[in-house]
Amino acid sequence: MIYLDYAATTPVDSDVLEIFNKSTNEYFANPNTSHLLGKIAFERIRTAEKTILNLLDLSDREIVFTSGASEANNLAITGYAQQNPHKGKHAITTFLEHSSVTGPIMSLKNRGYDLDFVDVDEYGRVDLKSLSSLMREETSLVSVCLVDSEAGVMQDIDAIAREIKKYPNCILHVDVTQGIGKAHLRLKAADLITFSAHKFYGINGCGALIKNKSISLEPQIKGGLSLSPYRSGTPSAPLIISLEQALVTSIDKLEERQRKILFLNRDLKKYFSQFKNIKINSTYYSIPNILSISVEGVKGEAIADYLSEKEIYLSAKSACSAPNTPSRSVYSITRDKKRALSALRISLSHLTTSDEMKIFKKEFKSCIDSFK
Repeated sequence: MIYLDYAATTPVDSDVLEIFNKSTNEYFANPNTSHLLGKIAFERIRTAEKTILNLLDLSDREIVFTSGASEANNLAITGYAQQNPHKGKHAITTFLEHSSVTGPIMSLKNRGYDLDFVDVDEYGRVDLKSLSSLMREETSLVSVCLVDSEAGVMQDIDAIAREIKKYPNCILHVDVTQGIGKAHLRLKAADLITFSAHKFYGINGCGALIKNKSISLEPQIKGGLSLSPYRSGTPSAPLIISLEQALVTSIDKLEERQRKILFLNRDLKKYFSQFKNIKINSTYYSIPNILSISVEGVKGEAIADYLSEKEIYLSAKSACSAPNTPSRSVYSITRDKKRALSALRISLSHLTTSDEMKIFKKEFKSCIDSFK
């Protein structure tokens, strides 16, 4: 079995799983209760909060733990719009976003919002002139992913924020799900930051929204006070502690892991260069963890299905995308629908081995030959 779909989800690091298992026995009490065991769990969560915020250089912010990035994105976008209609009813996003961003963004139309999609340049980065032309006094929200999940392009958040900050009623939401644990992050310019643990070797079912303390949100899950006024429910101390450990590990081992991944990425690009019918969609600004290619005349899903039968697992697009549709990221960058329909995403990890790459290359060539 060869797994090349790490952008969809990652296996759990052994140290993360170990601390989760330990925490389920040590911090099993409800942190919302007033007795001693509950208070111990509550204080351990507060320690995890401080660690996470310090690691991301966001110690002056507030964190809301969620079930994952999808919930966090919905809380950020819908929660902000519901709580702050007086700020203006115009929102801007990109065609590079995950469906958990485009879904709530599109739903703002039902609340009377105007929506715009900013252009990206030939490298997949937000066109700042386009952004400037779309901004207006009633723009209250801009939502941009740090790294898109299909071509892996990393945005210049600081440059985007400089355009937005010219409008005092507007805030910047950044979904960092595909970038956290994979790159050095500079996030101070963002007002709302969202991510999920399972993208950086944490346990599925836990994510977070980090916000400026001055920003108020309408809770999307209601039912009484909890860790935060912005989300009700019984907090899972073991999941939160495991998220903390996943972040500690990923940052501590970032350089080592990324060196290996960069080597694998360059080797694959060299391999694909021998095929005249293959184009690389990932750009100069793409992180090495994600490599998007297109095979002329062959749908990405067809290649993924062929390789799956050989126990090689990868994706055509984001796992949450509708099947048999073009890659929105690739289309945004290339403006070529056929190329976008042929997109195939290979996502790498420090766990990927040279032997796996040898087998993948062999089976990939057999796959391509079968479609001739």
